[in-house]
Amino acid sequence: MPSARPHALITGDGVWRAVTWAAGAVTVVILGGVAAFLLIDGVPALRGGSGVWGLVWPLLFGSAWAAVWALLFAVPIGVGSALFVTMVAPRRLGGLLGGAIDLLAAVPSVVYGLWGIFVVAPAASVVYAWLSAHAGWFPLFAGTPSATGRTLLTASLVLAIMVVPLISSLSREVIALVPKTHIEASLALGATRWQAIRQAVLPQAKSGIIAGALLAMGRALGETMAVAMVLSSSLRVSVRLITSENPGTVAGFIAQNFPDASGLEVNSLLWLGLMLFLLTMVINTVARRVLTKGVSK
Repeated sequence: MPSARPHALITGDGVWRAVTWAAGAVTVVILGGVAAFLLIDGVPALRGGSGVWGLVWPLLFGSAWAAVWALLFAVPIGVGSALFVTMVAPRRLGGLLGGAIDLLAAVPSVVYGLWGIFVVAPAASVVYAWLSAHAGWFPLFAGTPSATGRTLLTASLVLAIMVVPLISSLSREVIALVPKTHIEASLALGATRWQAIRQAVLPQAKSGIIAGALLAMGRALGETMAVAMVLSSSLRVSVRLITSENPGTVAGFIAQNFPDASGLEVNSLLWLGLMLFLLTMVINTVARRVLTKGVSK
């Protein structure tokens, strides 16, 4: 009887190892299958003279430009909410707020799109008119402001709200890993709460916060429905934020054009999807490396 227990442990460990290896292998196979499908069906667009390369640059620029502005809005909100939930709010209130923030991730993107069209865009159009009148000399706010408010900046605001839960959740996780003794030592030496956060919390949580921002950027790059509904886009490269002549995004362009596409047009859209897939993979890989490096220190 005593020898049966080690044998059971070995058997259980072997089963667990096999299950985890199988799960990892399935994930790799799925990713490889998606990439292979996009590559095989997208290559004909390069051979058929569809001009797909003329679409890649402006659409990738628009996707990256919108994602960057979304992060500029989302990172302060996400990190600030994480600090409040973990460092300032009472435990019960922090739990309620953390759950409410996480619930934002469950809202369908089409709902965010409708909110952007009927709430954010009309309110933003008034701000855009003011910016054009008082800061039109600045390149970002140059040009005729959009009367509808459906601009790249509006789309970025909607994207920011969509990615805040991801940034906040990851930030809360890494902030919770900071040893309480470090914070208490800082407070005992006479530091204010903000000084303790700046000196003891943020330096140790920095890698996790950066990784969360990068993962959120990957999420923003691939967002489709909300951007397609809110953004009035065109195939041009422009840094202007408040006009009706906005650069489009890859995901939005595919969603808007795929239903009526045929022949080489479908192949072109799949090639654009491959470019977005590779860009998102690179960003997520960098985020994972940053997070792993920070945790290992």
